[in-house]
Amino acid sequence: MAWAKPTEQTIAIFDSMMPKHAKVERRKMFGCPVAFANGNMFLGLHENRMILRLGEKERERFISSFTASVFEPMAGRPMREYVVVPEQLLGDPAGLQSWCDRALDYALSLPPKAAKKAVAGKEKAKTAKAQGRARAKR
Repeated sequence: MAWAKPTEQTIAIFDSMMPKHAKVERRKMFGCPVAFANGNMFLGLHENRMILRLGEKERERFISSFTASVFEPMAGRPMREYVVVPEQLLGDPAGLQSWCDRALDYALSLPPKAAKKAVAGKEKAKTAKAQGRARAKR
């Protein structure tokens, strides 16, 4: 499934909202910028929508305050801890920053995720390819 890329304007809003914190890392997922803290995603773009990861009470408050929805990257496949930021909040930098900071606080409260190990099959294939090149040079 091909997703639309976010606009430059939405990416600029995302970049301006990324908290300045030593444990925050900007990455790309499905071609869109996302932010992680301790290996936990807490802020991101999906197509032209900004999403936040919030704890249960904050998420309920966010949804009721903005008539927001739970994020569904595909219909019927909700990511229950994530909410879609409504357009009205995208136009309120101070309000949006407050919610982005809450998302970061939630991510930092979660247990850190360990770095993923390389897939054994891929590593074997890389090693075999390198060995084949070394033999070819002899």
